[in-house]
Amino acid sequence: MTIETLFSAVNLSVMPAWALLILAPNWRGTAAIVHSMFYPLLLGGIYIAGLIATMFFGMGADGAGFTTIAGVRQIFASDMGVVVGWAHFLIFDLFVGAWEARDARRKGFSHWLLIPCLLLTFMFGPVGLVVYLVLRKVTGKGGWGLGEV
Repeated sequence: MTIETLFSAVNLSVMPAWALLILAPNWRGTAAIVHSMFYPLLLGGIYIAGLIATMFFGMGADGAGFTTIAGVRQIFASDMGVVVGWAHFLIFDLFVGAWEARDARRKGFSHWLLIPCLLLTFMFGPVGLVVYLVLRKVTGKGGWGLGEV
């Protein structure tokens, strides 16, 4: 498998989960697939394998690291580094989107209001989360305190 194919596979793998969150939020399959740990474990395994490949098997760029801007830039200077970084984003954005969906259901939040939040979380991560939290507060479906989340 080429790195380009791996990137495409990782990228496309989350599409069904997002479609289920948006189009079939109450289906048992959505709970079994999206709200389980299936995606974090699957993509997390790919992430870990890619991270090991970049760190220990020469698939990363020289000078990569987490303590300087130049070092972080070098993480993404290799194709495998891009796959690893992209998988990281996809895993956490989907995890947050699934949390938003579960929280919205628990709090009686309108699914029609949730859909834009999910789309924003899918495309822009924290933007969707912030919009969801603000809408939750404005609609009286949640607050800002830790006990409210």
